Order: sequence, then structure tokens, then C-alpha cells
Amino acid sequence: MKKFSFLGWPILTGILAALLILQFLPNFNVQEVNKVEIRETFIPEQTHSIKRISYADAVDRASPAVVNIFTQTVVRENNNPLIADPFFRQFFNQDRLPQQQERIQSSLGSGVIISRQGYVVTNNHVISGADTIIVSLQDGRESIATVIGSDPETDLAVLKINLTDLPSITLSTSDAHLRVGDVVLAIGNPFGVGQTVTMGIISAIGRNSIGLNTYENFIQTDAAINPGNSGGALIDPDGNLLGINTAIFSQSGGSHGIGFAIPASVARKVMQDLIEHGRVIRGWLGIEVQELTPILAESFGVTDRQGLIIAGIFRNGPAHQAGLQPGDILLALNGEPPSTARLTMSRIAGIRPGEKARMEILRDGREMSLIATIGERPQIR
Repeated sequence: MKKFSFLGWPILTGILAALLILQFLPNFNVQEVNKVEIRETFIPEQTHSIKRISYADAVDRASPAVVNIFTQTVVRENNNPLIADPFFRQFFNQDRLPQQQERIQSSLGSGVIISRQGYVVTNNHVISGADTIIVSLQDGRESIATVIGSDPETDLAVLKINLTDLPSITLSTSDAHLRVGDVVLAIGNPFGVGQTVTMGIISAIGRNSIGLNTYENFIQTDAAINPGNSGGALIDPDGNLLGINTAIFSQSGGSHGIGFAIPASVARKVMQDLIEHGRVIRGWLGIEVQELTPILAESFGVTDRQGLIIAGIFRNGPAHQAGLQPGDILLALNGEPPSTARLTMSRIAGIRPGEKARMEILRDGREMSLIATIGERPQIR
């Protein structure tokens, strides 16, 4: 018993000491562990119930006015290519010449009903050379269309269909409110599968120098545009027409997210001119201009000025009658300096014939002002 008492006190003392150490030094001789800090935030439950954005109302408003266009062209062919040569035809008996073979070539596109009177705007390349044009509406009705007029320089054409109770689209003719990044919808008939809607944004505004048309002021979009979409509608989220889809930039023929539409303001002017006058009326000065490159600017001594070189003048044209000469440098037109040759020619085309145009020019190092009366641009045949 005495032996147990002798050994018990040291053991009890050690246990008490260990308890004290664990109580006041809990991390004693414990290996440190690395911790990863993760920042989290609380997401309220109601955010999961927010409704997704839909453009169904815009499509319901605009799509009835978007039509499918089917064209047929009679193509005449000869099996013997010598028959078509006038030199060799003289050696054949005219009564025994092989008859030309005919085949029907079909193509498709889209269009937009701009007026309840039956006027449809589409691309010129959709209907060019066609012998028969059939317009098919969303409600299933069809009509043979007549060509009111076409304008190859903007690749636009106006058709007329004779149907009643026609839907029409609302035009947004103000380009000032367009912004890069705005949501747009493209409606058309790609590959002939039927009316299709695609969505994207405005990628750029005022695209030119693409080499598609004489006058270019395209809206660029990444909304999918494919063969058959040409002539269809590019609309805003409210269903208003922003442009006429006209072309894609593609090496494979499919959509690569680079499409172009003609602004509705341009389409409206072309349509009105074709309906009212049978032609598109454009301003004309009768000049040919050239970009003022840095080398040319240095040679003319105008390194600090922006302008265009007058490279050619049509005899007895408006510019010639106003006193403009080849070699003059155009510094400003109606108070605005020229940016590029293409945009300057487009500005001139937008001036109505009969109006005055003030030209600030540089000739032999001396600045001058000339006043020209805008004429009407001759029609391209």
C-alpha cells in the first residue's frame, strides 16, 4: 500500500500537468496546416426566378411582312459551242441548225413588304435576270410579282404584288440611334428551309470599301445570314426594320458571323425614287477624285491638310462649269472636310439635283471657293 502511494503522486502530478498544458496551449506540438481562403457571396433565391429575355413579340410584329422570293430563269444552251459563233454559223444550213435546249434555273431569296399597297423591297441580285418572280407570304398566300425598278448601285430592287390585306413592316429610318453592340434579329429564308430568325448584335456601322456596291454604307452584324437570307429583314428588339440583309463575308459560302445589311434609310429613298420616278435620283458633280496619300500630300505641300485630289472632270459637267480643274485639291464640301473618296462621292450623291454645293479648294498653293450647281447623275446602262 505504501508502495502504491509512493508511485501514485508522481503519476497524478504528470496527468494534472498534461491537462493544464492542453487547456492553455491547445496547439502545442501540432503541425500547422495551410488553409485556402474562398470568398463566397450570398445569392438571393428570388434571382433564380427572373424571366429570361424573349424577342418573340418583335418577331410576331415583323415576320408577317418578311416574304420568300422564288425566281425562275429560262437558260438556253447549245450542245455544240460552234453553233453560237456567228463565223461558223454561216457554214451551216440554217434550216438544219440544232435547236437550242432550254432549262429552268431556280433560285431563292427573301424580301420585305414595306407598304400595304404591295411594294416589296429585296436585293437586286435576287431578281436580276429572272423571267418569273413568285412571292410567298407567311400566311401561305403566293403572288407573281412585277418589277417596279432596280438599282444595281445599291443592290436594291422594288417589286409589286397584287394581294389584299397585306402586312407591312415599320421602318426605323434614323441611323443616328444605332450603336455597336445593339441587339438585332435577321429574318429570312436561308437555304429555302422556310422563314428563320437568327440573333446577333450590330458589329459595326457605316462599313464601306467592301467592294460589293457602288454606294456602300452597311450595317455589319454577326447575326447568322446565309444564302437565301438576301433581301430579308434586319430588325431591332421592337420589330422595326433597321436594314435589308444583302451579303455575307465568307470563304465557304456559310455564315462566319460577318454579314452586311443596307440601312433602312437608304432602302426607303431608293424605293420612293423607283416608285415615283422610275429611277434613283442622285446628285452629280462630274468629278473623279483620288486619295491624298502622304507622298502626294508632301508633293503638293499640304502635309497638314486633309483633302482629295481632283483626278478628272467631265466636260461641261457641274464641276467643270463651276471652274474646277484637274489637279485641284478639294479641302471641304459644304463646310465639311472630305474623309475618303468613296464617302465623298456618296455625300455628293445624297445632294438633290439643283442644289448648290460650296467647294473649298487649293490650287497652286492658293485657297479658293467655288459654287457648283448639283446635276443629276447619269443612269448606268
